[in-house]
Amino acid sequence: MVDLSVCLETVYDDEPFHERVSRAADAGADAVEFWDWREKDLEAVTTAADEADLPVVGCVAGGTLTDSEQADDAAETVRESIETAAEIDCSTLIATTGPDQEGLDRETQHRNIVDVLSSVAPDAEEAGVTIVVEPLNTAVDHPGYYLTSTREGVEIVEAVDSPNVKLLYDVYHQQITEGNVIQTLTDCIEHVGHVHIADVPGRHEPGTGELNYANIIDALEESGYDGFVGCEFSPLEDPDEAMAATRELLGVER
Repeated sequence: MVDLSVCLETVYDDEPFHERVSRAADAGADAVEFWDWREKDLEAVTTAADEADLPVVGCVAGGTLTDSEQADDAAETVRESIETAAEIDCSTLIATTGPDQEGLDRETQHRNIVDVLSSVAPDAEEAGVTIVVEPLNTAVDHPGYYLTSTREGVEIVEAVDSPNVKLLYDVYHQQITEGNVIQTLTDCIEHVGHVHIADVPGRHEPGTGELNYANIIDALEESGYDGFVGCEFSPLEDPDEAMAATRELLGVER
């Protein structure tokens, strides 16, 4: 049975941020995650997480990894995020690559990403934090973003060659970009450090769109994946009902 993490940015967005933690706990979450830590009252969030006995399992690193001229700044940004993640006992740091740089070919940008992640990988290993690189879709949500394909994400992870640099597989984004979700996900499962879920179209809760999430989660469990599955969806109606429906569909007990 998978462990569900709730993204506090999307599932609950109608109350003070730290108060969303108890809502997630009441909805049966096993963990919580969020985006940019710089915009948060981390003491309030971590205190709420401790009180709810929920680990924080994800936040976003920041930095533009594709641009040669920003490489040093990007590495320092990620290092700062590694330190912060370690301080709040956040196990996973989400690395987005930044935009496709005009005037730079993809080979150069790919190498820039690998170089930045290789330079910070020892810091992540020492801190006990896993960096997960996330492909995103450019067709609907993130026009101009560099990393879109699972294959290139895996190539980056393999090139860095660190146990603390892995792939974030977002089912919503990859369904839009390339489809064939179950095969693609299970083929690269040894490199996957975190999973995000939402349905297509609309990025709402599982069961509201075209994806068969019962089958996807069955395949994920059969693959041996033992990480968290992050609920990163915007509920169509009541967030608590959306979480209850998600747990029932995925066969996750409270």
